[in-house]
Amino acid sequence: MAQTKITEVMMDDKTIDASKEIAMVFSIANTLRGPYKPDKYKDVIIPMIILRRLECALAPKKKAVVDAFKKNPAAPAQLLCKKSGYQFYNTCEFDLKKLLTEAPAIVENLTFYIESFSPNVQAIFEELKFKEEIKNLDKNNRLLGVVKKFSELELDPEKVDNVKMGYMFEEIIRRFSENASAGDHYTPREVIRLLTSILLAEGCSDIFSEGREITVLDMACGTGGMLSTAHDFIVRMNPDANVRLFGQENSPESHAICLADMLIKNQTAENIRFADTMKEDCFEDTSMRFVIANPPFGEAWGGKDAGDGVEKAVRKEYKKGNNGRFPAGLPTTGDMQLLFMQHAVAKMQKGVGRAAIITNGSPLFSGNTTSGESQIRRYLLENDLIEAIIGLPSQLFYNTDIAIYAFILSKGKRKERKGKVQLIDATDMWTPLKRSLGKKRREISKEQITLITEIYADFAPGRKTQWCEKRKHECVIESKIFDREEFLYKEWSVYQPLQRRGVINAASIEALRTSAYFTANTNIFNEAKFEELEQTDPRDATDEKAYQKQIKGRTFTAAVIEALKAQESDKEYDDFSKFVAVLKKALAGIEGMSDSRLNGIAMELSFIDKTAVVQKDRKGRVIIDPTTKDTEIIRLNQDEKAYMDAEVYPHIPDAIYFYDFDESKAESATNKEKLGAEFPFTRYFYVYHEPEKADDLLAQFMELESSLTAKIAALQKGAE
Repeated sequence: MAQTKITEVMMDDKTIDASKEIAMVFSIANTLRGPYKPDKYKDVIIPMIILRRLECALAPKKKAVVDAFKKNPAAPAQLLCKKSGYQFYNTCEFDLKKLLTEAPAIVENLTFYIESFSPNVQAIFEELKFKEEIKNLDKNNRLLGVVKKFSELELDPEKVDNVKMGYMFEEIIRRFSENASAGDHYTPREVIRLLTSILLAEGCSDIFSEGREITVLDMACGTGGMLSTAHDFIVRMNPDANVRLFGQENSPESHAICLADMLIKNQTAENIRFADTMKEDCFEDTSMRFVIANPPFGEAWGGKDAGDGVEKAVRKEYKKGNNGRFPAGLPTTGDMQLLFMQHAVAKMQKGVGRAAIITNGSPLFSGNTTSGESQIRRYLLENDLIEAIIGLPSQLFYNTDIAIYAFILSKGKRKERKGKVQLIDATDMWTPLKRSLGKKRREISKEQITLITEIYADFAPGRKTQWCEKRKHECVIESKIFDREEFLYKEWSVYQPLQRRGVINAASIEALRTSAYFTANTNIFNEAKFEELEQTDPRDATDEKAYQKQIKGRTFTAAVIEALKAQESDKEYDDFSKFVAVLKKALAGIEGMSDSRLNGIAMELSFIDKTAVVQKDRKGRVIIDPTTKDTEIIRLNQDEKAYMDAEVYPHIPDAIYFYDFDESKAESATNKEKLGAEFPFTRYFYVYHEPEKADDLLAQFMELESSLTAKIAALQKGAE
């Protein structure tokens, strides 16, 4: 499939201006002020705009449908749909204008009008609970005015096409969601076009077969923009394709808009489900040729901020292991993005499935080595699922101005891509909007989409530039190709030898007395826990047992401090083993003393001293100081010895390093393999810019000072 053909097909959308229609909708919303709070305007506006849109679509053939129904009230739905020209119909003579002629009965007539739609449309209004809202509008004397104004809104599909309507819905939802959570983002159309272009840029020769069934999933489909765009592009490339769209959305307003939009486009909406993807897979038995999605950023799947039943469902799914949707692990409960990505992988068709997923920066690098996030990235790399990660410009979205990324996943990489990951820095590929839309101040132009797609499809390292007339700027885009091992790493433990100088004086004893080892230690004494239990009255058996343990701990610490005070001295011990022996003798007979506690006390009473004796075990091996632990991240494609020689030994010549994992034992909480993954994207594209020389800066300051002095003098002279 030629790349030029793809870009020609996908870049023919014209500039859209829906400002007139949007202004009218918001003028209607303003009439709701008083009885409705601003965040509730959508309860009226969204169902009414859907109703008006459907009404305008049906208008040309409305009479034919009504006549057919009058002739035969039992007429099959298939016949009525054929008459209407859509997958829906309305069998009554009412429209919004006619409702106004019978104002006293407007509640009953509007309700009847809605109930006269085909069942698939009635389901939309049921989901939005619009019948209840009709009564509220009437109760607050707003119904007649709202119906009148919407009857004047031009939404005829012949005059307001689906692309324009999509922009209207986006802006309406955006404006009603000004105070929405940071995770609520509505995907701009140019971002959808870019993702679709890249998805279809390679690995898609099979979609040109006549009658080919092509499945497309968006598991966070919102108003359906991604699904509709993907559908249109595939059909334009292969008019004979049977494109089946699948979507899940848990916002009733967005789901309703999505259904209505697809009905008007005559796209099959039967597989657009009102459901939470975290709770269920509505299409468990269907694999997808394409997955395209913009899941919510930073939305909790667990804890107090999660939706009802979400955490329970996620953990249940995780327990299925490789037979479930989340085989790689669970990220922290505060962000579900990597759960959506695993869901995408689970749904992709074996051998050919492709996915494009929008994320913020968190899925690239959040979490430590053994965290769920790191292990999910590791899974994606080890299974060779990531084709590319594309850094996109900030300020593209309506409700956030943060940087975003696109993960391009594939279960059928072409030969050249196997074992490789392509990073594309397209953060400079943007053009300014004439007028900001919320936080959206930028867009990606058609020419920039074409270039980004070409850079991806070329799969070669290098930089290219493209002139942006609006910015008067050469926009730069850069591609880099890496072996996947570049992003996989082991976490090595680094210690220093045990070299400590001990002393039993007033300062060290006081330091021990107030240390966490003696005041916040679950195995010895926890002061806060003791105070809590002491104030508990009555204490049950469990609390009483814990209280007695704390009393023993307090007695132990007091006895140690008293014994040490009896041994106060300024004498220092540069041999830690001898210092421990001195302490053992001084603290002999104290109830509760053990070797581990004795060693812990010795550590608290000593400090690191590189002139002290290096401690060794009986076999002559150097003993490490546990308080000096540090870690080094060493990539799998790096030699650890060479890394240590270059990065660690110059600073810590006596460092001792090892990989802290026993492969002969099963993994456990104390024996975890420290193998992780991350994508430090910006590090690979960082360009150092040398700061201006001090003399040059000073000259600029002096020039500025002279200019300001002259201006102040001129002002003073004018005042005189």
